[in-house]
Amino acid sequence: MKTNRLGRSAVVVSDICMGTMTFGTGADEKTAFEILDRSYDAGIDFYDTAENYPVPPDSKLAGLTEDIVGRWMKTKSRDSLIIATKVSGPSHGWLKAAVRDGKTALDRHNIIKAIETSLRRLQTDYVDLYQTHWPDHGLAYDEVMAALDELVQSGKVRVLGCSNETTWGLTKSLMVSEMHGYARYETIQNNFSLNNRRFEDELAQACRQENVSLIPYSPLAGGVLSGKYLDKQRPEGARFSKYLSMGGRQAAMAGRFINDKTLASTARFMEIAQRAGLAPVTLATAWSKQHDFVASTIVGATRVDQLDDIFAAAEVVLSAEVMAEIDKVTTEIRYPMG
Repeated sequence: MKTNRLGRSAVVVSDICMGTMTFGTGADEKTAFEILDRSYDAGIDFYDTAENYPVPPDSKLAGLTEDIVGRWMKTKSRDSLIIATKVSGPSHGWLKAAVRDGKTALDRHNIIKAIETSLRRLQTDYVDLYQTHWPDHGLAYDEVMAALDELVQSGKVRVLGCSNETTWGLTKSLMVSEMHGYARYETIQNNFSLNNRRFEDELAQACRQENVSLIPYSPLAGGVLSGKYLDKQRPEGARFSKYLSMGGRQAAMAGRFINDKTLASTARFMEIAQRAGLAPVTLATAWSKQHDFVASTIVGATRVDQLDDIFAAAEVVLSAEVMAEIDKVTTEIRYPMG
């Protein structure tokens, strides 16, 4: 499997990363181990989790995913694994975290508590990539980056990253790190898929100029690009089938992923995949990997039988003709996820 460097760091990872956010809810521990073992055997060395997982966030379950990943890590050589996890952002904004009684923040107090708890769950003395799960634009980046730099200097963290960040937030954090000599964000983990190409508007250029790597999540647009929600299908057990019935924030999120425009573009992408002789999942994953600012694409699964089409993308390079067909859909159906 092809490998890429994370930003300017010494860490090199497989260009497919296995995400774990459904482990403990969508997939039980036995299934999670099977998915992780198959990923490892396929050449994936990069695994992403978070203190707030599994999803949907639940204070009674938070941390379960890290526990599962930690137990699996004991079956492998630690040096063979690149492990990423995240500290929850502030709970006073768009999302209330399921940890620390919803009193999370990105100050030193919370960052230290979060890393110590994550290390205990993961049964390791360091993580390779530590990310802020979502930003706090009202808190000075000086405080955030100082606390994160402390983790790097202590050896508990090798590389820093951010997630769900804006162009302003990324560049502001880089400026602060440069001014004070702090470790900087080498990666950004944002939503990026055939149905959501907003990253290309500004953030892609910032990443190119500053040598920060995108590790995109949701390359299948929450499973929508597999085609399973077409024709008003709501598969039993599928994440957005559940979310639509939950109401509130979860239903609103599902509505962003599943709407007339996303379903129309998905149908077009499925036709392109068919003409190219690829499964829709393979096309979507391969497209995500095929960008100069992407280091590793985060995929996910709740069943082992979902993996073959994902792993097939490791060997696929889409032709210029296929990429042009994809771009045509993007220009004709603008910003399907809003």
